[in-house]
Amino acid sequence: MLIKSDFEVPAPVEKVWDYLLDVPRMAPNLPGTELTEVVDEDNYKGRVTIKMGPVSMRFAGDVEIVERDEANRRAVINAAGADERGRGQAAMVLTATLVKAGSGTKVDIAQDLQISGAAAQYGRGMITDVTNVLVQQFSRNAAEDIPRWLRGEERAGGPAASAGGLSIGVAAAMAALKRVFWRFFGSYERHRTLAGR
Repeated sequence: MLIKSDFEVPAPVEKVWDYLLDVPRMAPNLPGTELTEVVDEDNYKGRVTIKMGPVSMRFAGDVEIVERDEANRRAVINAAGADERGRGQAAMVLTATLVKAGSGTKVDIAQDLQISGAAAQYGRGMITDVTNVLVQQFSRNAAEDIPRWLRGEERAGGPAASAGGLSIGVAAAMAALKRVFWRFFGSYERHRTLAGR
């Protein structure tokens, strides 16, 4: 499934580009992410812990930066992993494109996500909502961390908490309710318009 999202960071494009490719510094901003090994500048090993309702999954896998198009500020990352308890697998191709937005940077993200096993039971809508909430949290964390990174300071706090819990669940549920409401409202308005003819 293809999931598209974007966020803005109040820093110049060239600085955000360098930051996003500094994987050991950037990765902990995504809730649930733990970098376990730096193989080389393009290859990493890590874990992602995700909680969706009663299901908690911990994926261990590999991440590879397969394209760094500096001229167009476009990076492509492949990630693949399996749940450590054998309940599913996930693979993703993430494309990030950076463009100037005022005095800051807009980051467009396209995630081609393939999930099998227990996590797949939640369906496209819920997975999209949770993914969007995680991207929003990542963008807030990155926006706070980039100024420290530019000053040469260490990251604040410890490793990222697991991706889940009440706040993500509530935010994803609210997104689902809004989607259902607008679908119903749009359907109601179309019906009213047709009935008025």
